[in-house]
Amino acid sequence: MHAPSMSVKGRGAARRAADSPVVDAAARWGFTARGVIYLLVGVLALQVAFGDGGGRQADRGGALAEIARQPMGAVLLWVLGAGLAGMALWRLSEALFGAAGPGGSEPGKRLLSAGRCVFYGFVAYSVLAFAAGERGSGSGSGDRDSRDITARALELPGGRWVVGIAGAGIAVAGLWIGVRAVLRKYRKHLKPGHMSPGARRLVDVTGVGGGAARGALFAAVGVFVVQAALAYEPDRAKGFDDTLRSFAGTPAGPWLLAAVAAGLALFGVFSFAMARWRRV
Repeated sequence: MHAPSMSVKGRGAARRAADSPVVDAAARWGFTARGVIYLLVGVLALQVAFGDGGGRQADRGGALAEIARQPMGAVLLWVLGAGLAGMALWRLSEALFGAAGPGGSEPGKRLLSAGRCVFYGFVAYSVLAFAAGERGSGSGSGDRDSRDITARALELPGGRWVVGIAGAGIAVAGLWIGVRAVLRKYRKHLKPGHMSPGARRLVDVTGVGGGAARGALFAAVGVFVVQAALAYEPDRAKGFDDTLRSFAGTPAGPWLLAAVAAGLALFGVFSFAMARWRRV
């Protein structure tokens, strides 16, 4: 009779740890940091679309370099890096103790949270390393990094399969992100009682438009990686910057790039909204 009671108490303590004010603040700080980066990437991509890029990269590295040039830029970089580390901490708590809401403790959702923890942990490390003075971290060329990683992977036994499967996974993830945004799956994570009608409209406009653009970008990156595997040419792999620029080479021209860029900026605003109204 005592063992089940102890087990229930243990789960309750774990859930309280996951729901602590520290984890809540870390998650909201993380959403804000993510919003700043996506907003800047969107603005940089819009400048590229209208011929005013000035040699800047429309990716995370370009956004960090832009921040570094501002007054108090070094401090802002530390704040952003800490926020992204907070996002990783929150995702880790979800992986360990389960996410808020129905079904939050399902194995699949915990595994997804673990993957997000690793992703945001890597991003946080790159931002903090750049803030500490390692200019090769965080602000390096994402396009060059993509080609280098692809080249090394292609040299592995069965490298073409490894790269091809990875590219397909990225493309599918992009489609998943876009479809979930269009279907407004984010609504189940919101606190509707704290939102005005105007706030709900803002979240829907930025969530759908921003999520669709982000999904399209990831899907395109994945397609280029698959092409690199099929052709056995690592130079065909592209990072965010080259992928965004490739949209301008379509029949829609710079207008498609501008639309995706505006969507990424909207996703930045959506992240700010999540920092305010998401249930953590």
